[in-house]
Amino acid sequence: MIRKADVSDVKKIQRIVNYYAKRDKMLPRSLNELYENIRDFNVYAEGKNVYGCCALHVDWEDLAEIKSLAVSPSRANKGIGTKLLAKCLKEAKDLKVKKVFALTYVPDFFKAAGFKVINKKRLPHKIWNECIKCVYFPNCKEIAMLKEI
Repeated sequence: MIRKADVSDVKKIQRIVNYYAKRDKMLPRSLNELYENIRDFNVYAEGKNVYGCCALHVDWEDLAEIKSLAVSPSRANKGIGTKLLAKCLKEAKDLKVKKVFALTYVPDFFKAAGFKVINKKRLPHKIWNECIKCVYFPNCKEIAMLKEI
């Protein structure tokens, strides 16, 4: 079941995200960052267990980001990531956001959902707000992708 995350999910979200971060598949997230942004997150849960997460973070009046989309390896390739992404895209539409982007190491997943590769220079608020603090900046290997809603 997909639902809004709450603070009791934070450590579970971090375990899933950082599992992939340790394998250079996504960026790690600190507990502090996750608690501060918990309202952005949806989770896929079965009972008290969380097996997937995805956040929609509004960056500007017409722009939001898909962040920390991850599914536990035990539930991978079952459509959970696609459902989590769809939930966040619906939230973006409900908020009247016009464009949603993702920075990813897995572009094929986002291409299947209608995202297109773009130049990172099209994301100035993102680059100068959050990316500049990243240990990989300016040598980031993530691919910027955008979907118009």
